[in-house]
Amino acid sequence: MFTKIGVVGAGQMGAGIAQVIAMAGFSTLLFDSHPEALKRGLDGIRKRLDQGVEKGKINTAARDATLQKLSGAPSLESFADCDVVIEAIIEQFDIKAALFKQLDSIVKKGALLVSNTSSISITRIASQTNRPEQVMGVHFMNPVPVMKLVELIKGLQTSPETFQKIQEFCARIDKTTVLAIDTPGFIVNRILCPMINEAIFLVQEGVKPEDIDNAMKLGTNHPMGPLTLADFVGLDTLLYILQLLHRELGEDKYRPCPLLIKYVEAGWFGKKSGRGFYRYE
Repeated sequence: MFTKIGVVGAGQMGAGIAQVIAMAGFSTLLFDSHPEALKRGLDGIRKRLDQGVEKGKINTAARDATLQKLSGAPSLESFADCDVVIEAIIEQFDIKAALFKQLDSIVKKGALLVSNTSSISITRIASQTNRPEQVMGVHFMNPVPVMKLVELIKGLQTSPETFQKIQEFCARIDKTTVLAIDTPGFIVNRILCPMINEAIFLVQEGVKPEDIDNAMKLGTNHPMGPLTLADFVGLDTLLYILQLLHRELGEDKYRPCPLLIKYVEAGWFGKKSGRGFYRYE
């Protein structure tokens, strides 16, 4: 079984993935091409663990054991002896393709390469490597330490052995898995993004964001409204996924709302930028 795991990308998703893996007892390396982002990611993990102790969700021994298993990596070369490397970087194919080519030349033979993509073809990503049978998609939900679901996506080339190992690994880190088809958006985003997009059309037509969110929370028992969720996910990420769905599937129901495009052009990306459909401190 795996002993050493690498995670590329120390943003909200990558740091969350690294945290749950380290908490499960795996030796975990976290890397980001921007040193300041790596520092923020590691600091954020420590902060969340400290908050867990304060709230009584974990004890100090579990926090300390997690931090002992986790370390920042100075370069991708640090992943040479990893059993699995999980990519959690920007949702753009060209950038992911370049990373997978680089990892393929660094990581030991037999190691698995995994993408946390939320929408891009695993078959296409795998074709960028010389080990396509050892590549698959593992799409974590945000925030990773809280959300139990992981979508597993097999590329056309993914071997049964790779799928079995990753499925067992996900069980070890206390995640529940579903098998998605390698098609744009997989399961969750295929359903979720058009719903959020429709909510944005309602805002464009004059309905207040808080009324939309309250309607969906109280009328359909959603834990948070679609516009709050959109701000949390990132409006730029949402726009990218909708554009990909629209382009790849060719159906007008995925056409991004013009208001969403304007918000992204204005730099209103949601919570991470301080403003989206709501304002944040």
